[in-house]
Amino acid sequence: MVMELGHKIMKLSMYIGGEWVEGDTNQKRKIINPATGKWIAEAAEGTVTDARLAIQAARKAFDEGEWPNLSAEERASYLLKVADKIDERHDELMALETIDNGKPLREAGYDMSDAAACFRYYAGLILAPHGETYTVPDNMQAMVVREPIGVCGLIVPWNYPLLMSVWKIAPALAAGNTIVYKPSEVTPVTPTKLFEIFEEVGLPKGVANMVMGAGEVVGNEIAVSDDVDMVSFTGGTDTGRHIMKAASGNMKKISLELGGKSPNIIFADADFETAVDYALFGIYCGSGQVCSAGSRILVEESIQDKFIARFVERANKIKVGPGNDPETEMGPLVSQEQMDKVLKYIQIGIEEGAKLACGGYRLTEDGYDQGFFVAPAAFIDTKPDMRIVQEEIFGPVVVFQTFKDEAEAIQLANDTKYGLAGGVFTQDAAKAMRVIKKIRAGITWVNTYHGTYNEAPWHGYKQSGIGSSLGTYGLDEFLETKQINFNLNVEPIGWFAN
Repeated sequence: MVMELGHKIMKLSMYIGGEWVEGDTNQKRKIINPATGKWIAEAAEGTVTDARLAIQAARKAFDEGEWPNLSAEERASYLLKVADKIDERHDELMALETIDNGKPLREAGYDMSDAAACFRYYAGLILAPHGETYTVPDNMQAMVVREPIGVCGLIVPWNYPLLMSVWKIAPALAAGNTIVYKPSEVTPVTPTKLFEIFEEVGLPKGVANMVMGAGEVVGNEIAVSDDVDMVSFTGGTDTGRHIMKAASGNMKKISLELGGKSPNIIFADADFETAVDYALFGIYCGSGQVCSAGSRILVEESIQDKFIARFVERANKIKVGPGNDPETEMGPLVSQEQMDKVLKYIQIGIEEGAKLACGGYRLTEDGYDQGFFVAPAAFIDTKPDMRIVQEEIFGPVVVFQTFKDEAEAIQLANDTKYGLAGGVFTQDAAKAMRVIKKIRAGITWVNTYHGTYNEAPWHGYKQSGIGSSLGTYGLDEFLETKQINFNLNVEPIGWFAN
């Protein structure tokens, strides 16, 4: 399976049972470069039949194959080979990610390096001890072992096509599971390349299967199938709710990393330029298409005018353009559909009475009219009950809110259905800790934003999800825990009379 680079249309196939296939109906989906609107790839369009074939291949590989029974060292060796291949192809993968997703090269390059590091992290983690023994009453030895769950369905979004895939695939394979993986139908290019790497390193057939296609078709079949033991999904909260219901048929384990409307709290005593810098990074990195984006900036009243003025000044200077331009600081939105959604929310904000302080319009000059570019937007004069304050926009749009004291900052921070992330900027360490402890969110930062590490868990509170990615917690998601009790005194118990 060869992907053609350059100006030629790339041909993307599905990978089922160790074979590249075109799918049940041989239908194709056009993949578009969001910076140019041009057709860059043609992807196989999976059906329910294709999803079932992939599930069957994964089921057979788990029940009858060697992968679950390999030693941790043997599985780790495969993961390390994959990491090496990602590093070898770093520049190629970076370029593909940029034309597929639209993100600037510097962001795509970081994602590729982090993907390789994630495989290495889990390769090392599975070599660490993972069992326990207990001293118990009676002449018994009690122990706990961890075993792979079985067939894992992995469904990923379009904002981090390769990296978000690796967050799920690396721990799932490390734990000894087999997988049925569905990339976003919008951004399947680098995921396909990853499966080429799996083939190159000799991953046993059926261990890793990829089915492309629509979420309501392929994703739904993965969620409802009785032959799938676990489903891990990253995406919108409404879709996560649907998957949760669909997965209840066989009570499969679920892990859901969902939406966010995260607060970034700026106190008057914060280092001013640092807070402004990270506030910009928190919302406009990834064109705002980041679940943990700091999309609500809460500023202490005494500095609100100064802070907003400086923020708007810098936001207006952000270099928006194609991701493969080295000078680009913010790329396009991923698709026409996503751009239309963001522009609609901007109009909603204006109609609700908020004031647009900067940006918020489609960029069409300098040849940008064929791409999906939106100027970085910021709303002021907002109210807590506005839709732009409460709903996830998933684009380069931030709303400003103001507060008088710690109590009001905390109240506003927690005033949404989401609880994914949050930041606090202050030079008072005690205040930072007081506020952070009261923010109902799973990922938090003090005097920084967006940093994430393979070693630490990633998860949300409230309607931002269930379960964790990354760290030891991310591995535990793909393991079952089994209690074993071993009788050291083998003789009749004598419970019943002769």
